[in-house]
Amino acid sequence: MKKKLNKLVKRTKYKFRPNKAEEQALTLEEGPLVADVPRITNETVAAHREEILKGARKYIYPLQHSKHRIILISSGLLLAGVIGFFVFTILSLYRFKSTSTFVYRVTQVVPLPVARTGSTFVAYENYLFEFRHYLHYYQTQARIDFNSKEGKQQYEEARRHALQTVEDAAYIKNIAKEKNIAVSNAELDARIKQLRDQNRLGESNQAFTDVLKDYWGWSVNDYRRSLKNQILEQKVLAALDTDTSARANAALKQLQTGTDFAELAKQVSEDPATKASGGDLGLVDTTNQDIAPQTMAVILNLQPGQISEPINTGSGYEIVKLVDKNGNKYHVAHITFNFKDINTYLNDLKAKKPVKQYIKV
Repeated sequence: MKKKLNKLVKRTKYKFRPNKAEEQALTLEEGPLVADVPRITNETVAAHREEILKGARKYIYPLQHSKHRIILISSGLLLAGVIGFFVFTILSLYRFKSTSTFVYRVTQVVPLPVARTGSTFVAYENYLFEFRHYLHYYQTQARIDFNSKEGKQQYEEARRHALQTVEDAAYIKNIAKEKNIAVSNAELDARIKQLRDQNRLGESNQAFTDVLKDYWGWSVNDYRRSLKNQILEQKVLAALDTDTSARANAALKQLQTGTDFAELAKQVSEDPATKASGGDLGLVDTTNQDIAPQTMAVILNLQPGQISEPINTGSGYEIVKLVDKNGNKYHVAHITFNFKDINTYLNDLKAKKPVKQYIKV
């Protein structure tokens, strides 16, 4: 038994000492136990653990090295992809002047400029927003072949027009900011309601949505965006052209003091088609596209013989008189005062803060 115990001690990493009962049993059977068998201690356990870890490190270090290489390779591929995507986008926009949907979506996320008006950058997305809806109309409604000579000319003209539109809009927004002019969502909703009440946006919401998509490739939100820009331009122009506003208010005072409407129209109205007839427009209704929606909304609330305040129609001020009413037909006369061309004011700004374009058109 003693020999067996000694062999066991040699094969075992941890040498041990039997408890007292085992010692007595072994002593009775084979004689005295080997006295130099050590106890298991924290030190022996720590030494054994370190030896095991030492053996494992030869497998751990290569694995850590592999992970490090994987991270480096992945980071390199990601960086190359980002650089490649950026180069592709820059070339598509500034060299090839792409108008694809994919590139347009990129400009909606990445604020790349197409021009600069003074210190203000004009977003490439604004330009594509305008240009793409022209192209959609020409292709789907006018059936223009852009590969033809005439089509290429039309394409370039649309490009120039779109770029000038967004450049002018940038100047207008700067003026609006200086004069604290803004268009609220409530104003925008009121204008759209006005158009709907006059049946100018189709017979139903679905019909309106279909027309926007078919004619311009727009959503309802795109239409709201365009309309908001139009209203802002109208408000800015009214604020700049104070002379026209003063002439309209002066005419109203004359009418309020008893001046004959027809006679005053012949004297001061700036509508050559109706001036000679005393501003007589004849019978109109909500389907008449020659009447501004703002003006029609006022006419609907007048009583025969009443005269309106000056109405900002976007192109000028208009004073209307409801001569008579027959059902949904309205006999109307008007006096108009036209705004100056907005470029009268923008050209001065452009001279002081010239445009720098980043694409050739």
